[in-house]
Amino acid sequence: MVSNKPCHWNERTSFNARFVAYRQALGLPAALVPHSMRHSYVSHLTEGGVDRRFIQCQVGHEADSSTAVYTHVSSDFMNTALRKALAPALGDGPAGKDRR
Repeated sequence: MVSNKPCHWNERTSFNARFVAYRQALGLPAALVPHSMRHSYVSHLTEGGVDRRFIQCQVGHEADSSTAVYTHVSSDFMNTALRKALAPALGDGPAGKDRR
């Protein structure tokens, strides 16, 4: 469960220090940082079709534009979503089959 309480600086610093210690102990790459995990979490939720307002609440953002920064989704996902959205207009969807 994610808390709605704001994270205090000392709590965040303590978490980051523990995260680094665990990462090093497991031999994971230094590029793996809490912030990259946050991006991955939000990207997976977005690709899974989770409502953006839910994601916004999960990561504690008040502005939708702040959440948009974290929604770097794969180009394959974006292409699939775009094709699905445009299918009726391009004649590839159920409505398009009637027009052929």
